[in-house]
Amino acid sequence: MQILLFLSESIIPLMIFLIVTYGLLNRQNVYQDFLKGAKDGFFTVIDILPTLVGLMTAVGILRASGFFDFLTGIFERFAGSLHIPIELIPAAIVKMFSSSAATGLLLDLFKTYGTDSFIGLAASIMMSCTETIFYTMSIYFMHVHVKKTRYTLSGALFATVCGIAASIFLASKMA
Repeated sequence: MQILLFLSESIIPLMIFLIVTYGLLNRQNVYQDFLKGAKDGFFTVIDILPTLVGLMTAVGILRASGFFDFLTGIFERFAGSLHIPIELIPAAIVKMFSSSAATGLLLDLFKTYGTDSFIGLAASIMMSCTETIFYTMSIYFMHVHVKKTRYTLSGALFATVCGIAASIFLASKMA
C-alpha cells in the first residue's frame, strides 16, 4: 500500500522531470516551448469561452426551473423497473452537459445519503465513468470545425448508459 501512495505522490513530478530531460537531450528550448504551449492554451480558452458560458447558463436555468425534476418524473417508472435509484437520474442527465454542475448534484447526494451509502457509491462511480457528452462535442467539434459527427452522439450515449449500469452494479457489490 505504501508503494501506491509513493507512486501517486511522485508520478506528476517524475513525468515533468522526464519531459524536461527529454527536451534537453534533444536540444530543445524547453522554456520557450512551454511558453508557446501556454500561449496556445490561453487562446484556446478564449475561443471556447462563449460555448462554455452558454452551456453553464443553460444548465443553471434548467436546474432552477425544475426541468430536471420533470425529467426525473418521466424516467421514474423505467428506472424503477431496472432498479436504478431515482436519485441518480438528475446527476446522470446533468453530467452529459456539465461536470461541475453534476459535481454540485453529487455533493447534494452526499449530504442527503452519505458517501458510503449505495446511492453515494453509485453516484461517485457514475461521475468517474461517464462523460460530458454535449460539452465535449460542442467544444471539440466547434474548435476543429467538424460538421458531420456521424455516430459520435449515439456511441457516447451508449457508453454513458453502460457507465451508469456499471456504476450501479459495482456499487451494489461494494455496499
